[in-house]
Amino acid sequence: MYEQTWERRLASALSGTGTGIGAGSGAGQEPTLVLVEGDAGMGKSRLVHRLLEMPQARAVARLVVTFQASGTLVVADPLGPEPRVGSSAVPGRRLNATGTSGAGRDEPAEPATATAQNTARGQDAAPLGVRLTAYQALEALLASARPALLVAEDLHHADDDCLALLRGLLREPPAPFAAVLTYRPEQLPRPGLPLGRAVDYPARLSVVRWRLEPLDERGVRSVAGELLGAWRCPQDFVARLRQRSAGVPQVLVDLLRMLRDAADDRNGPGDSGCHRDVQDRDVQDRGFTAGDVDEVGVPVRLAELVLERTAALPEPYRPVVWAAAVLDEPAGAQDLAAVAGCHGDEGRTALIAALAGSVLRETSEGRYGFAVPLAATALYAELPGPVRERLHRRAAAMLAAREPAPWARIARHWRGGGRTEDWLRAAEHLGRDDEAAVALLEEALDTGGLPADKRGALALTLARGAVLGRRSEGTTRILRGIVEDPALPAADRGEIRLELGLLLHNRKRCFEEGRSELRRAADELAEAERPALAARAMAALANPFFPGASLEENVTWLERAETAAEASGDRAARTATAACRATVLMNTGDLDAWRLVARLPRDSPDRAGRQQVARGLCNTANGAVYLGHYRRADELLTEGIELAARSGAPFLERVGRGTALFRDWLTGRWEGLAERCTGLVAEDGSASDARVVLALLALAKGDWEAVRDWLPRADRVHGTYRVYESCEAPVAATAAGAHIRLLLARQQVDSAAEAAASAWAWLAGKGVWVWGAELAPWVVLAHVSAGQRQSAQRVVGEFAAGLTGRDAPSATAALLWCRAVLAEADGELAQARGCFQQAGAAYDGLPHPYARALMAEGAGRCALLLGVGLGADEVEAAVEDLTRRVAELTDLGAVWDAARVRATLRAYRPAAGRRPPGRPAYAERMSPREGEVAELAATGLTNREIAATLYLSPRTVEQHVARAMRKLGIASRQGLAKEVSRARATDGEGGGDGG
Repeated sequence: MYEQTWERRLASALSGTGTGIGAGSGAGQEPTLVLVEGDAGMGKSRLVHRLLEMPQARAVARLVVTFQASGTLVVADPLGPEPRVGSSAVPGRRLNATGTSGAGRDEPAEPATATAQNTARGQDAAPLGVRLTAYQALEALLASARPALLVAEDLHHADDDCLALLRGLLREPPAPFAAVLTYRPEQLPRPGLPLGRAVDYPARLSVVRWRLEPLDERGVRSVAGELLGAWRCPQDFVARLRQRSAGVPQVLVDLLRMLRDAADDRNGPGDSGCHRDVQDRDVQDRGFTAGDVDEVGVPVRLAELVLERTAALPEPYRPVVWAAAVLDEPAGAQDLAAVAGCHGDEGRTALIAALAGSVLRETSEGRYGFAVPLAATALYAELPGPVRERLHRRAAAMLAAREPAPWARIARHWRGGGRTEDWLRAAEHLGRDDEAAVALLEEALDTGGLPADKRGALALTLARGAVLGRRSEGTTRILRGIVEDPALPAADRGEIRLELGLLLHNRKRCFEEGRSELRRAADELAEAERPALAARAMAALANPFFPGASLEENVTWLERAETAAEASGDRAARTATAACRATVLMNTGDLDAWRLVARLPRDSPDRAGRQQVARGLCNTANGAVYLGHYRRADELLTEGIELAARSGAPFLERVGRGTALFRDWLTGRWEGLAERCTGLVAEDGSASDARVVLALLALAKGDWEAVRDWLPRADRVHGTYRVYESCEAPVAATAAGAHIRLLLARQQVDSAAEAAASAWAWLAGKGVWVWGAELAPWVVLAHVSAGQRQSAQRVVGEFAAGLTGRDAPSATAALLWCRAVLAEADGELAQARGCFQQAGAAYDGLPHPYARALMAEGAGRCALLLGVGLGADEVEAAVEDLTRRVAELTDLGAVWDAARVRATLRAYRPAAGRRPPGRPAYAERMSPREGEVAELAATGLTNREIAATLYLSPRTVEQHVARAMRKLGIASRQGLAKEVSRARATDGEGGGDGG
């Protein structure tokens, strides 16, 4: 049953629109009972709050009571100014188990409300000081309030008399009437019977049960993103949150608050000034990790609950619960008994008691554990050391007898049992893909006194596949220390250094350090006569995506890698270099790349070979997207992501999904794109793509502060944004273009020209001209806006020369755009219009709808400027085309661009096309101009920035904003976004100028 369903039923029952016989009349309304069950912390009270906020619930007499474990009956309306407590319905009073009043006579009266007045009439049932049972108080409240809505929370604490009273009420419910009863199913005295016994419900009573389920991973991500920031919540962090909290909302929120506080404490006050600002932004960008969840501890609420329930068990039964805490995963009854040291029926009896006491539960058939895994951690922390070690040793011995042996679990228990030698022996058998195994390997390598050979062997196990698999933050630190160990064999050092370099370079974004380690690894492996691994190091250095090397240097490394791979005779090494050559050729617009991609061995028999093919497919798909071959890129991307998943390379999967984000932005698939980006913005492999796409979306909306926040972090040298030193080269080129456009939009022309010169010099040094597709037009526009025509002309010439002979449709369209900008700046409007039209046609063929709309804007602007010299028909056609582009941009979500095009139409279209003189009477509705200004103001633009966009004066903008805020009833600009959207949905966009 969905929440919306029972909400509709309750609304129907309370408003007289029931579906039963005689619906609409008091006698014929269909009363409703909703039984809401859920464990502690599942959000039952949240639902009650939502119910009481419903208009139908506000319009009727209602009674809200909570049964407490102490026997106290509390009457509390969560929406009221204060909780009301029932003892003869006197505000501020509580009833204990025997009904004794705990309040004095001099308590202040509550403000009079309809509910308070109804409740107060219950005082007539007994004078102050008279001892009432909870049953008597509830009976008096029901008689005096005569509620149409009854909410009773925590029904599992109600006594038999109160339950009998409620059963009687439900056997003959009044009309209208609705009841909501909440309870914890695991604490019901009679399982499955929240009212103590079966109830003889009348036929006209609608009875429904709503079981609150834990949050799934998507729900956990949503809550975590709200509290911590979505960009700080990578997938492994969210997955660990879900696993440890079991998706219980209250546990999750408590845990997230602890994580937030721990992060604040860890970051400290920092320095002041500019350095502090950069530091703060870096701190905000730091993603949380799965390890943070493990280290932060257990929420107090959960810890107290599990400790109290365990203490309530008879002492002989507690070892079974301790065993569950030590095992830290669901286990069978025999395993729990063996670890607990129980004999015969002792273990079965103890387990039944633990289940009855809600300490443990059956998590799946025949498997028992804690409902919330974090509860095991709370209990484990309270176990005395000798008890804990004995339990661990029993668990290790039990698991060691199994075939195949679960070495990661065995190693963990030997370690917990204090048996270091047994732990390290078990660690030698660990694999490298299991997350728990990786953690144990890291701990073993952190342990001092390991012989050099064992240390080297464990380090190799940890290092191999580190770049593609799951690794913690500690992996990099450990490997850094190991490669400097002089006792490490040279051959092992080279291989470990290779994996360290790949980890630093590809995943940790430490490009300079990573390249340095890869160069050293290539030399060490070549000296150790391990050419296959040396080829892998060289192939990584040949990848053109990463900063710090020119294309010429990349090609040199590629040739060396191919030579080493051929000499090795190793299939995987040859596949790695073949994938690398295809990547280099694709990203330079060489047609031969497609042939090489087709020849990559998708059916490679070994996993390493398949991973290299997956890498090649994802990398060439990325190159194809930047070239403008979107359809063919889709095919490569689908194949690459699927192969990465099958070959155990989650990092490559994320790389592919990051590429898909940029492809979706280019091809106009903007619906839901921001949400998709937010889900990947904290993931290594996709973070840079996600940030840039979010920045581009914000730029099109006019949310310029968001553009600044989302653009990838970059070093600033003399105030210049040098993003191309901090992320993948093609992404950096796109980010630099967005940064230049932002500066131009904010009329910071000199800064834009400086940024343009810096970015273009970097691209020229890199030598991959096809990556200028999203950069070159803004570089040219920045130069012409700053009056630097020669610089703009030089950029166009270099771009054209760099694209000669290249298969790069997107960059070719961008070159036409650059020529249009240059011609328009020179006053050659007819030539500029022709170039804009050619560029628009080229973008239409890709397709790149956003760029196509911008080209139509440029062509239309030139046509309107040409005016009568062009002919009335062509001018009118230009007006019609611009009008269509406004609709296209609006549909995309590019409200800033749409507003700018509308302003162009108003400024240049023929007088006959404008509205008649005089101001239309909009009364209290916003005029189209006021709505347009308010919409831009809602994105955070200043009055001056809006004025520049709409060709208005800042004073006029100020007046429009003020009128819009007055008409919407908004006191500040912060509330404009939601209200503008709501007003437009209600009133629509009227016609006319509205100026």
